[in-house]
Amino acid sequence: MAAVFGSRVRRTAVTTAVAAAAVAALAASQAPGATNDQARDDRAGAADTTPSPDGDSATGDSPYYTDLPPLKSPVPPSSKPGGGVAMGDKEAGLPATVLDAYKKAEAAVRESRPGCNLPWQLLAAIGKVESGQARGGRVDADGTTLTPILGPVLDGNGFAKITDTDRGAFDGDTTHDRAVGPMQFIPSTWASWKQDGNGDGAKDPNNIYDAALGAAHYLCAGGRDLADKDDLHAAILSYNRSTEYLNTVLSWLEYYRKGTHEVPDGTGVLPDDRSDENRPSPGTSNPPLRPTPPPSTTPPKQLPKPHEPGKTPGGDKPDKPGTSPGTPKPPDKPDKPKPPKPPKPSPSEQVSRLQNAGAAKLTATAGDTFAGRVAAKAENRNGLGVPKVKVRFTISGDTDTRFEGGARSVTVTTTGSGTATAPVIEAGEQTGGFTVRARVVDRSLTAVEVPATVTARQADELERVGDKALVCEPGKEFADQVQVKAMYKGESAAGVAATATMVKSAQDATANDKGPYFKGADGKPVRTLKGLKTDEDGKLLLPKMYADDTAGTYLLRIVTNGGATLTVELKVAAPASPSASPTASASPTA
Repeated sequence: MAAVFGSRVRRTAVTTAVAAAAVAALAASQAPGATNDQARDDRAGAADTTPSPDGDSATGDSPYYTDLPPLKSPVPPSSKPGGGVAMGDKEAGLPATVLDAYKKAEAAVRESRPGCNLPWQLLAAIGKVESGQARGGRVDADGTTLTPILGPVLDGNGFAKITDTDRGAFDGDTTHDRAVGPMQFIPSTWASWKQDGNGDGAKDPNNIYDAALGAAHYLCAGGRDLADKDDLHAAILSYNRSTEYLNTVLSWLEYYRKGTHEVPDGTGVLPDDRSDENRPSPGTSNPPLRPTPPPSTTPPKQLPKPHEPGKTPGGDKPDKPGTSPGTPKPPDKPDKPKPPKPPKPSPSEQVSRLQNAGAAKLTATAGDTFAGRVAAKAENRNGLGVPKVKVRFTISGDTDTRFEGGARSVTVTTTGSGTATAPVIEAGEQTGGFTVRARVVDRSLTAVEVPATVTARQADELERVGDKALVCEPGKEFADQVQVKAMYKGESAAGVAATATMVKSAQDATANDKGPYFKGADGKPVRTLKGLKTDEDGKLLLPKMYADDTAGTYLLRIVTNGGATLTVELKVAAPASPSASPTASASPTA
């Protein structure tokens, strides 16, 4: 047993030394993935946020593989003489299907989230520490793992406690959740960020294409720019809230950026060390990816026989006086107990106040994204920003407006300057006011409140579709319906409210009591229609119109929210009678 323990100690020491050297090398080179002392202990999901309001990370802070890349930069593969498969550093080899999934995910978010600047090497780095690149690329042709990859049971014993959220659909556990698949999503996170990366109509966390695209969207959440060091660190920490995890992922990210190559599926290098190896955990978790070596068969060394009193081992000379084995050594004087150090206050305990660091108020049109961002700064008693403080942003009030990703409440961790910025807010269709509140989690400090308003969609121009004259005989039905198109700032205005009225005159906008009319549900004449709304192309088709027995020229006026107005002329007239045939002139009398 002593030999095994010694082996573990030596391996841990080497790993620690490699980690320190790798991080130092990154910092010295000022690489984009270099660590600093103010890396954010953040959560995602929805900008430095998680997708759910309860504060869980993507993996539920499940264990991960702690192996570090070689300090030496990867050597690109070189061709074998006479042909054959090219060879390069084995650690830089990525299984073909897994590599393809990472690159396709990068291309997809480059279109959907162009400001994110997600490198596929970041997905590879996370995939390395989470599952060893899907256990060395053990996936089928569609990208689904050949066997499930499950994290330990998250029952609170050695890990986070997360009760079941998927009824065992993904992890097979109906009591607690477990991280699932090659990117190790917990089911509740996957429910918010699931994607179909291979276009098969399914969203499966066990499929590397689906999981990689879901991870890409998760890391880009909240408008993050991963070319920015703080946003990059926040994204990684949102996956697993651990500084050691951050440093490990950054090490692999920098390594993969220097060069990789493709290897066949199932032949990728498997990691050795996991972050939970020395921590007992109940329940079933994934076994180590490498088999445990059998115990040594070398016989134990024989211990020397105890020597006789008065003799030294291996000789006949007597011991020095006062040093015989039977003489007990006087006890050392007990050290004076040191007073315990007072515990260092947590980041939230250091906060004296929360200040507004973003927009003072917000306004957006229904269906649009708010241009302003809500932000709050956590300050200590000296007015300095406090990093790593969890700030919860909540949308309060009767509104269907939500943060990006559909959450009504998100938690964001402050940056090194003490500032937390909420993800973008997407206005719903319900107009009116509401409030966005920011408060420090687990503290009763005064919250920051930002008023917000959703205004109705507007149009600034109306035009009629078609120019055919609208004429009808008294007591008949108009042959054509009126159709108009609404525009706002030169573009089609969808969902704009409008009102149509048969007005008395160009100067009098009150409803007429005679002339053309619409029919109500009861079949009676109606000369004002409210609650109309343009379609997705900005068009509005009015109902059929009818004429009473009063001939004349009448006006139909259409007005939209925003003030766009159009007046259409309607005529009620009897058809022209046929001209009479000329009367024959009388014959002259003789």
